[in-house]
Amino acid sequence: MECLDPVLGAGELAAERLEQANINPQTGLATDYLNHFNEVMMLLEMLPDMPDCSEDVLEWAPLDYEGHFENSTFKDKQLAIRAYYAAPGYLREHLEAHVEDINNLVGEIQDQLRQTDDAGSIAANIAYRATHEIKPLIALAGAVIHGHVEPEATQHEGDGAQAEIDALFA
Repeated sequence: MECLDPVLGAGELAAERLEQANINPQTGLATDYLNHFNEVMMLLEMLPDMPDCSEDVLEWAPLDYEGHFENSTFKDKQLAIRAYYAAPGYLREHLEAHVEDINNLVGEIQDQLRQTDDAGSIAANIAYRATHEIKPLIALAGAVIHGHVEPEATQHEGDGAQAEIDALFA
């Protein structure tokens, strides 16, 4: 009989099992999810040298955590999904907030690409935005996955992402 409310550190979600599957045993989150965003980052950064990559950027679509693993070749994808739902709520919410920010920025860039006939003319600006706006958000999402966020971090006033970056490097 499967446990309806899985608990991190117990049963199938035992720390050793999660570690073997490359899932953080303290947070229940896997960095494999970031591959989805690193893929589009690579494409965005390549645009100045390869404007034809714009077609691949336009094909990229947001995926939530569960959707990523359901569509991935990750060996323990069902375990990753169960661990995600067992993860502390504030971590999931925090991760999802960063993901929403990333998705919104990529969406803005995709809109820019759709509105131009010459991707090369805006490629440098897009690569700059990717490096200076999206990449830091991916790093923050990675910090959440590794448990480097306190519950209070979700309650920052103003630019929460910048406050978190400052806190990580303080």
